[in-house]
Amino acid sequence: MAYRFLADAVMLVHFAFLAFVALGGFLAWRYRRVIALHAAAVGWGLVSVLVGVECPLTAWEDRFRRLAGEQGLARGFIDTYLTGVVYPREHLLTIQLAVAALVALSWVGFVLRRHRAAVRR
Repeated sequence: MAYRFLADAVMLVHFAFLAFVALGGFLAWRYRRVIALHAAAVGWGLVSVLVGVECPLTAWEDRFRRLAGEQGLARGFIDTYLTGVVYPREHLLTIQLAVAALVALSWVGFVLRRHRAAVRR
């Protein structure tokens, strides 16, 4: 039972990480120090998508699920929980581009807000 709890906890952390990748730049508008963490998270996301490096969170969840006597993740985290579940598989590129646009928008907004604050001083 402890392994299942750990697997579920890792799954929730993974979802939180994905939300942070998509929306963390907007959080940086209020808490500017977050931008460095967000840039690192986006960098990891890019490496994961472009190079195909598996996220350690996926490996941990899979291991905990197997230790709990479950099947584990037959595919990666996103393929298991999002692609084909939340959005159709054929829209994966559209979703990836939408997340990239959100990140870009949040960073442009961050820079503009910082510039406006500097001008006011």
